[in-house]
Amino acid sequence: MARVVRFHETGGPEVLKIEELDVPPPGKGEVQIRVKALGLNRAEAMFRRGQYLEDPKLPARLGYEAAGTVAAVGPGVQGFKVGDAVSTIPSFSLNDYGLYGELANAPVHAVVHHPASLSWVDAAAVWMQYITAYGALIDIAGLTKGDTLVIPAASSSVGLAAIQIANRVGAIPVALTRGSAKRQALVDAGAAHVIASDEQDLVKEVLGLTGGKGARVVFDPVGGPTLTKLAKATAQLGIIFLYGALSTEPTPLPLFDVLGRWLTLRGYVMMEITSDPDRLERATRFINEGLADGGFKPLIARTFPLDEIVEAHRYLESNQQVGKVVVTV
Repeated sequence: MARVVRFHETGGPEVLKIEELDVPPPGKGEVQIRVKALGLNRAEAMFRRGQYLEDPKLPARLGYEAAGTVAAVGPGVQGFKVGDAVSTIPSFSLNDYGLYGELANAPVHAVVHHPASLSWVDAAAVWMQYITAYGALIDIAGLTKGDTLVIPAASSSVGLAAIQIANRVGAIPVALTRGSAKRQALVDAGAAHVIASDEQDLVKEVLGLTGGKGARVVFDPVGGPTLTKLAKATAQLGIIFLYGALSTEPTPLPLFDVLGRWLTLRGYVMMEITSDPDRLERATRFINEGLADGGFKPLIARTFPLDEIVEAHRYLESNQQVGKVVVTV
């Protein structure tokens, strides 16, 4: 028996329950992990509320990111043995696998060894944020030295990863945050510039920083009416990635606001990278290199014990945090 988190109805954090369950041995192509830490993600909160890319099949589990040791391996699994330190890449359906708990099975394609220098907490905070940012910024946009990158919701774990990736390739990360409360934290995290979008003219500030040209890349998890301003602040032949829908307001198509300029507005999800073995291999190599040499360092906002999973999800949705929320097991 192991303690496992499930929910039997969609809703707020209070629907999460810790239950004692039998966890079956790993099947073909599966690795069983004795979990030490869990990284929490907005996608999981949306899935819990029934607002994600797929509806949960109740009773449902949660959990894309876990770090721990291999407890057992299923038939056909190679490259892993009992006792190995591993973490997981979000590359599966939450209706098929969920990692919140003391013991969990995961598909072998989602399990990786990570640098030995990482703590369990750090290892549980790596893959969602860095692969999401890498896929859009490096794999697709080819972000490079001198490019200006605008990052809405920059205090999120993915936003902070984007800042670190931009700095690694010599680009200029411009962090967006609603107010000034997180300004210093974003500067400390490596942002070259910080714009408080509720207090400053977003378009004027970005154009001023870029000599009137605008940003070559915008990496937006929010959407909503601010997208029009972001389009006006994007350079000729620039690209806007819309990879989330945190705004509760409709997202416009800013066609008439950018007449006379050519730019790309595209949707993006991390699965675009994790579903392609070659692209995923390049991503993990890039990220492991950054982790190993200290160029990448997950910023942990706060940790909670597994017994406080409800409180951890409340904090995740509070927007108070700068960085990743992690649950220890």
